[in-house]
Amino acid sequence: MKTNNIAYDVILSPVVTEKSTNLNALNKLTFKVSKKATKFAIKKSIEKLYKVEVIKINTILSKPKIKVVRGKLGKKTGYKKAIVTLKEGQTIDMTSGV
Repeated sequence: MKTNNIAYDVILSPVVTEKSTNLNALNKLTFKVSKKATKFAIKKSIEKLYKVEVIKINTILSKPKIKVVRGKLGKKTGYKKAIVTLKEGQTIDMTSGV
């Protein structure tokens, strides 16, 4: 039970955009992950939560962006996302909740 909670702390949410949806054809999925998560921790969490085999993981750090909100400077927080490549023939249904 404790290891499931750790897996949920690593994987925050799936990223559903046009670009990430197009990657599904290449058997790749995109997730928003914790900034402190390593590739190994991401791999173990995906395999435990979705019961699939992960081949490769690419991580991207999105930098914080400065925005003007009602005349004052504000900041959007940055985040880390992971592009996960699954073994051929395996899929994850993103429409169902975890």
